[in-house]
Amino acid sequence: RMAIRELKVCLLGDTGVGKSSIVCRFVQDHFDHNISPTIGASFMTKTVPCGNELHKFLIWDTAGQERFHSLAPMYYRGSAAAVIVYDITKQDSFHTLKKWVKELKEHGPENIVMAIAGNKCDLSDIREVPLKDAKDYAESIGAIVVETSAKNAINIEELFQGISRQIPPLDPHEKGNNGVICMHGGKPPSQAHRCC
Repeated sequence: RMAIRELKVCLLGDTGVGKSSIVCRFVQDHFDHNISPTIGASFMTKTVPCGNELHKFLIWDTAGQERFHSLAPMYYRGSAAAVIVYDITKQDSFHTLKKWVKELKEHGPENIVMAIAGNKCDLSDIREVPLKDAKDYAESIGAIVVETSAKNAINIEELFQGISRQIPPLDPHEKGNNGVICMHGGKPPSQAHRCC
């Protein structure tokens, strides 16, 4: 029997960057061109295998509009991971992402796994944020980074797999994980052992 881990994940970022579309693509494999802005937050779940465990993602998709900002701590408190989303065609949204990271570092859970998603990579002809900028920034804070397209289903699964890999296994000794212990202790992902 595989152990089921419940992992609370919250999505943060500017309004219109595609947070809900990413969740919808991941959970339902669906894309809606006319999705309306999230009010407060919405909740979805999806269970995926990771090594000898099943990871049940409890996904809180938060509203990006400024008037809902004060609600965010309710969702990132107790989260195993945060996905901070920006739109590669809007430099402003990358600036907002950095503000979210600062807030998470100051008020979020100590060992929260941070994943940065540069969404709308299908629009790279009108890109404003170079991938190198995102990679350099992600490296500086020890975060996973991936460019995604919820519309074209690019790197959505990979985004959540990347999070799974950063979650230390429950008990590596009992799970027959060949003695590989995942260290997350704030190290950049590149140095962490891959457990899936």
